[in-house]
Amino acid sequence: MTDASFQAETTAKAAESGANATENFLERSRAAFDGVVVDHARVSRLAGRAIQALNDIIVEEKLTYPEYNAVKAWLIKVGEDGEWPLFLDVWLEHSVEEVASEHRKGSKGTIEGPYYVPDAPEHAWDGTISMRENEPGDPLLFSGQVRAVDGTPLAGARIELWHADDLGFYSQFAPGLPEWNLRGVFIANEDGKYAFNTVRPAPYQIPTEGACGVLIEAAGWHAWRPAHLHLKVSAPGYELITTQLYFPGDPHNGDDIASAVKPELVLDPHPRTDGEGEVVVYDFVLDPE
Repeated sequence: MTDASFQAETTAKAAESGANATENFLERSRAAFDGVVVDHARVSRLAGRAIQALNDIIVEEKLTYPEYNAVKAWLIKVGEDGEWPLFLDVWLEHSVEEVASEHRKGSKGTIEGPYYVPDAPEHAWDGTISMRENEPGDPLLFSGQVRAVDGTPLAGARIELWHADDLGFYSQFAPGLPEWNLRGVFIANEDGKYAFNTVRPAPYQIPTEGACGVLIEAAGWHAWRPAHLHLKVSAPGYELITTQLYFPGDPHNGDDIASAVKPELVLDPHPRTDGEGEVVVYDFVLDPE
């Protein structure tokens, strides 16, 4: 990594990252919600309960006008900073994911987070993710098999991978990084097996220069996420798994600000026999649609 790219990457600001996350989410949502019929009764129930819950808190906690105005100003700033995707994905998505996947018998999932970008470059089942020459970080060989809950190997399954770099930044959300750095799609072979080479990501703090950082500081919370790999695993006729996988020993596995860590998602890495980094084996089991 050159000094110039390092400087550019490390000057990433919350507002820039938030704006990118917001635009990315809106772009994907436009197609997803096109032609959707609104269930007015459902909207009324959910919106009514949310509004009532907030009113109950105001009354129970005896919110003052100065506090109310501070909340109002903060909510406006969340929008101005483009941080609604960050706020919602960090503090609410884990509950949405829990509800959405409670019926599953296969592998555990967890939140997508705000930094997913579709249409990453595609690689063979045993390829190397897109990365810079001399990408910083310890090499990581990740392999496994995708199969159905009945044990059937799922040939041609898609394994989408994206993660932060050795400094904790994501491509397309920080300056100085190539567009598809540490983002890729791997296609499982006829036995449902896959293997890819990447680097071990770093733990990182969510952006704290914007509105979410104001909340974190005011509440006396920390902003750390443990090191993790993001994956989406899919095959025709089976439910998509969106997940994150974590590394043992990370001090924030137990108090992840996004509440996304589950015991089943902690990896078991071992040193490679050639001394070049670590190796991990992890299988995915998909439920039928």
